[in-house]
Amino acid sequence: MTKLEHRSLNPDEKIHFKGNIPFFSLHLGCLLVFYTGWSKTALVIFFLSLIPRMFGLTAGYHRYFSHRSYKTSRFFQFILAFLGACSLQKDCLWWAAHHRLHHRNTDTEIDAHSPRHRGFIMAHVGWFMCKKNYDFDPMPHIPDLAKYPELVFLHKHPKLPALFWLLLLAASGFYLEHAHPELGTTMGQAIVWGFFISTVFLHHVTFCVNSVTHMSGTRRFNTPDDSRNNLWVALCTMGEGWHNNHHRYQSSERQGFYWWEIDMTHLILVFLSWFGIVWQLRSPPKEIYEEAERNRQAKWVHA
Repeated sequence: MTKLEHRSLNPDEKIHFKGNIPFFSLHLGCLLVFYTGWSKTALVIFFLSLIPRMFGLTAGYHRYFSHRSYKTSRFFQFILAFLGACSLQKDCLWWAAHHRLHHRNTDTEIDAHSPRHRGFIMAHVGWFMCKKNYDFDPMPHIPDLAKYPELVFLHKHPKLPALFWLLLLAASGFYLEHAHPELGTTMGQAIVWGFFISTVFLHHVTFCVNSVTHMSGTRRFNTPDDSRNNLWVALCTMGEGWHNNHHRYQSSERQGFYWWEIDMTHLILVFLSWFGIVWQLRSPPKEIYEEAERNRQAKWVHA
């Protein structure tokens, strides 16, 4: 476990409860499940709503916009930005700017979400619930992205994609309820499972990358931060849990460096590369694997 070195929060780092009413409302919306119930089709809707938005965050916000670890067309770039915004984690400009600053200052006092200095809750959710980070201007930190007017539009209207997603779920649920009543799925179930529960689950498993993977897991590389590889976080986030790997070689598109490190985002990107949708996927160089082998042997000798 990471040794915590808590310090007092500055006034602008305190949670802004009034400004986070939408975030709290998402969680309260999950309670509607006791009214709508569930069905097998509702669970399918949950996963169909979860996976593409998770991909928008992992392949889009993180590996593409933050690290530019592969290349794609301007059209697919927008698709990734739109899918990511459907998750209600703000827009790709805000997200990428914060993430780049995180890597420059990882686990130092100026890292916005370091468990070492601010504790688990602040690292997990508190950091973006304060005005200092939520109202942060990303433009000076992402000049390579700010030149695209369509991305700037999403930055100015970050909730529009999520509203579209909600309406799509409502329409799908209405259709299933009336055209296929034998499925036992209602419009309410589609909204509760596809939007509220799916979004809250998506939030917290991706937030675990900031909190859990800096506190619990294994360390293949001796990075200067507290990053760790965590299998469970990797499984829930389509590969983002191989965090120590990522902090050792940030520009790699694949974060599961070995075949047994399950990285679904990487596998999907490889599949898309067969059709020319993405290309120039960056991999760790030979030197990184040699370093990993030296570290493995050293741990075996001293075990």
